[in-house]
Amino acid sequence: MSQTSVVPPTKNALPPLMRLSDAAAERLEHLYKTAHAGHVLRISVTTKGCSGKAYDMQFVETPLDGDEVVSDKGVTLLVDRKATLFLIGTQMDYHQTELEEGFVFLNPNEKGRCGCGESFHV
Repeated sequence: MSQTSVVPPTKNALPPLMRLSDAAAERLEHLYKTAHAGHVLRISVTTKGCSGKAYDMQFVETPLDGDEVVSDKGVTLLVDRKATLFLIGTQMDYHQTELEEGFVFLNPNEKGRCGCGESFHV
């Protein structure tokens, strides 16, 4: 009599919800120590713009029910639970040039952006 063993399928690990570049972590750390002391950055995705979705960032004092807590490079931020599916694997970066500065999202889930760059679709 032969025995058949069943091997469960391997599961691919999900990428982290969000990661921070060194520049984004340094900028957030600075903001948390100065203008936004006592607050934490909360990221959500709203319905907006030509392509349908836009990133929304607000400094809040406490998490909302269901917010995901993301810690990377010693810095903590919050992600709205409704935004998690849109943001899995996203890296938040910070760019500064002579004409502009701000956080940018390198999101592998984006399928395209509108011409002005304000909104995206998945």
